[in-house]
Amino acid sequence: MTTKQTLPDDAALVLICKRPALGHGKQRLAVHIGVERALNIAEHLLDCALEDLRSWHGPVVIAPDQRDACDWAAQLMPQALCLAQTAGNLGDRINNLDHSLRGLGHRQLLYIGSDAPALTPDDYQRVHAALGTHDTVLVAARDGGVVLMASKLPWPDLAALPWSTPELGHALADACRRVGHSVALSGESFDIDEQADLPLAAQALADDPRAARRRLLQTLNNLEGLRR
Repeated sequence: MTTKQTLPDDAALVLICKRPALGHGKQRLAVHIGVERALNIAEHLLDCALEDLRSWHGPVVIAPDQRDACDWAAQLMPQALCLAQTAGNLGDRINNLDHSLRGLGHRQLLYIGSDAPALTPDDYQRVHAALGTHDTVLVAARDGGVVLMASKLPWPDLAALPWSTPELGHALADACRRVGHSVALSGESFDIDEQADLPLAAQALADDPRAARRRLLQTLNNLEGLRR
């Protein structure tokens, strides 16, 4: 486990991710564009998420899905705390990660995945500001899920939520409200899971000046069927 900071008072940005590898992650995408192209896109998506962590003015955490991946995470971003995910579905893993981070003293925690490159600095600023007046803040995904989930309070039990379905966003908000959280919705973005998401990403990133986004855009535009 590596760490840069010991002061947990500021909001922490947590990246939940997989270490990109052939056949590991983005399998729905790989079915249509092949495993090598899917891996290339996954690597660029991870770079976009790391770009956001590097721009964050507070503690940052990388939570890879494999226990032996913290050396890899430290090479990517030595200043980040690395906490590997535990077993279980995504809800279990977030609950366990959240419990560990709050046990270290963190209070405001923002969670992202590695597949939402259209998130902007303004999105993060709005979420951070909304945490000043709400317990929990969610950024919706256009497919019904969420691309960012943030809270000042421990999450309710997330294991039974309908992960990877269009009902997730509403179910997550309802679960938080049932345990007394005040919940704010802070806009909408999208994540990249399917081939149909790729043209949407290319359009959204067309004028984005951030370096990792420019590299992802070039890769998307080079894919067959996305050339303009």
